[in-house]
Amino acid sequence: MSQAPETKEGPVVTPVRVVIALCLAAPFVAMLWVGSYAKTDPVVIGIPFFYWYQMLWVLISTLLTMVAYKLWQRDQRARSAAKGGDPR
Repeated sequence: MSQAPETKEGPVVTPVRVVIALCLAAPFVAMLWVGSYAKTDPVVIGIPFFYWYQMLWVLISTLLTMVAYKLWQRDQRARSAAKGGDPR
């Protein structure tokens, strides 16, 4: 097996990038696993589980995307600073 390609800046796959990928993949996995939420109970304020679970994931997806974006910005700033660029 070969290892991840490395560049002068370091390995392409970093722990931060793995977390970013997990944040972005989680909503897809949750929505594609239909068997986990294809039911009506529990009902919340008259809304079956099938519907409110999906609406909850809209909010969760937004939060996870924001986290991924902030981590990506931090990662890019750190890589830029390591290369001697502007650390902004």
